[in-house]
Amino acid sequence: MPTVLIDADGCPVVDLTVRLCHSRGIPVLILCDTAHRIEREGAQTLVFDKGADSVDFALVNRVCPGDIVVTQDYGLASMCLARRARVLNQNGLEYTTDNIDALLERRWQNKKLLRAGKHPKGPAKRTREQDETFAQALAKLLAESTSL
Repeated sequence: MPTVLIDADGCPVVDLTVRLCHSRGIPVLILCDTAHRIEREGAQTLVFDKGADSVDFALVNRVCPGDIVVTQDYGLASMCLARRARVLNQNGLEYTTDNIDALLERRWQNKKLLRAGKHPKGPAKRTREQDETFAQALAKLLAESTSL
């Protein structure tokens, strides 16, 4: 049985993920830093020192092949894919070896713009449709992972 690991700092689908996993008896591990203590009934929470990528490295060190990771961080997604985990973002996009390079390239281009003083438009307000799309994608991954 897989474990679902949530990169919870800034993650808008913590509650939804815990609820979906709890109803299926799938263990959930919430990882966050001291600035974002996120504890939910039905999940185990691990809190790490605030610092650059401390939660990311802690998560990568705990993920096992077949686990499911929820993150919006492309770099973390790439490291988890290398550990043979399934990785999903908060909008239901599954990161794969087929799309991660293009996503990392886009992140690099956006960082170049920021350094040049150009600020790309931030994300729009979260919608119910995004939650529904995420829930469907997570349910599909959970079904695939538990039927093996």
